[in-house]
Amino acid sequence: MTPIRIQKTPVLPKTFFRKYTSVGVLVDPNTRKHCYEKIRNQLPRHHVFEVPEGEQHKNLETCQRLWQDLTDAHFDRHSLLLVLGGGVPGDLGGFCASTFKRGIDFVLVPTTLLAMVDASIGGKTGVDVGPIKNHVGTFAMPAATWIATDFLHTLPPSELRSGFAEVIKHCLLGDHRMWDAIRKKSLDNQDWPRLIRHSTKFKGGVVKKDPREAGLRKILNYGHTIGHALEGNSLRSGNRLLHGEAVAAGMVVEAFLSHQRKMLTLDDTRSIAGYVISIFGKVEIQDPGQLISLMRQDKKNKGNEICVALPGPVGKARWDIEVSEKDIRKALASYRDYQT
Repeated sequence: MTPIRIQKTPVLPKTFFRKYTSVGVLVDPNTRKHCYEKIRNQLPRHHVFEVPEGEQHKNLETCQRLWQDLTDAHFDRHSLLLVLGGGVPGDLGGFCASTFKRGIDFVLVPTTLLAMVDASIGGKTGVDVGPIKNHVGTFAMPAATWIATDFLHTLPPSELRSGFAEVIKHCLLGDHRMWDAIRKKSLDNQDWPRLIRHSTKFKGGVVKKDPREAGLRKILNYGHTIGHALEGNSLRSGNRLLHGEAVAAGMVVEAFLSHQRKMLTLDDTRSIAGYVISIFGKVEIQDPGQLISLMRQDKKNKGNEICVALPGPVGKARWDIEVSEKDIRKALASYRDYQT
């Protein structure tokens, strides 16, 4: 597993950079403005590469520009790319680094809660193709992951809330005691350093047992089959959802799917739906057919069958559960009609 260091303020080990011929820092406009100055003086001589902000730019066109920038800066296979940002720069930067000259080292310095608890852990990289999320990518472990919780102070409330969806997911999948603890608190009263440590330990443990998602790691896709379809559809419609907002809705819909299979009790299903919706509200679902069409492109599918990971009971989960279009439509209707 990649070494993960969690600290309050960003402190970069200067000796780490000595073996590299060139060092680049990948930023977007937000991290260049709010985060780059916090680490700039700790870095050796380096290049700064900027990509546009937002999921809509996580595509091969942006990769092409970054590959060209690395080429123009004469980066060789002994170079390092330090990715300063959230899940989008991390996914895209990791993908570009893992493919440039067949792979150069990269380091992740996550600046969003979502990236700290999820996207920076596990070595998944990727970009979108149209509305299909992470359709092209690699498994490539970063040389290191350096988490500084002070970066959370740079986030707007919407980004903090987005990351909380993955925290909730980890609790539902692996720790019913932590689930009971977080749902007694509002978003503003959560203990973020504790939850970051909990999520990195949980996800890191799963990844260590199944690094290439042959089995157990698939549980981490809970909420993401529906969620990725919602997120992809929002990119197409122009009414963009943040990743965590889409996954939160996906977790509720997939909890209803789990209840249909008698894997979750009605009480657990209601507790998940009630708490998640109290934090995130509800996403308007106008055309289930469009969502199902996107789900049929999901990487977890087998043949023509849509496969999902489902919780049940809280603290446990199963994967490769085949669901029909009828099942999905019923669960979407349950989500739409649910009253907190």
